[in-house]
Amino acid sequence: MRKWKRVETADGPRFRSELEPPEALLLTNMVTSVLEMLDEREAEAPADELESLTGIRTGNPEPPEDATMSRLLPDFYRTDPPNGGDPDAHPADLTPQDFNAALRSMHEPDIIDAKRDAATTMRDSIPEGGGRLELTEQDAHAWAAAVNDVRLALGEMLQIGPEGLDLLPPDHPLAGHLDVYHWLTALQEYLVMCLMGKRA
Repeated sequence: MRKWKRVETADGPRFRSELEPPEALLLTNMVTSVLEMLDEREAEAPADELESLTGIRTGNPEPPEDATMSRLLPDFYRTDPPNGGDPDAHPADLTPQDFNAALRSMHEPDIIDAKRDAATTMRDSIPEGGGRLELTEQDAHAWAAAVNDVRLALGEMLQIGPEGLDLLPPDHPLAGHLDVYHWLTALQEYLVMCLMGKRA
C-alpha cells in the first residue's frame, strides 16, 4: 500500500492511496469479520418489551464472553480501582458490575452502530481487486476508526498486551499475522497523520 496523500480540492480535502490486490482482499476479509462479530453481539441482546413504546434501545448488560469482543467493547468502569482506591466507592452505591451493566445497556447499541457504520464505510470503499483509493474527510475518519477495531481484534488473537510484541520466530504459526498487525498500525498511523495535515 502506498502512503496516504492529502489533496485539497474545491469540495474539501481528499485522502488518496492505492491498494495491491492481496491488500484489498485482506482488508475486506478482516473488516467483514469485525462486522459479523458486531452483528452477533447485537443479536445476543435480550428483548426489551418497552423498546417499541419508548423507542429507546437497550443493549446486552452482560460483558462479552468472547475475548476479541471484550477488546472491542470493554467495560466502562474499572472493577479494580487504581492506586489502591476504595473498591466500595461506586456511583450511586452500585457495585462496579451493576454500574457496568447499566452503562452497557444504555450505550452499547450506539457504540455498535458507530463501529458498524465505520466498518461498513471502510468495506464499501475498498476497491475490489485493489487499485486507487480516494476518501472524503468523513470517510477517512471512518477508516481510521475501523482499522483500529481490526487491529484490536487481531491484537487479541496475537495476545498483544500494553508492552506490544515486536517479533515472532519465523517458523511461528502466527508470524505472518504479526506482520499484518504492524502493517495495519502503519496504515492507521499514516492516515491519522494525513488527517492532521502532517507529512507521513
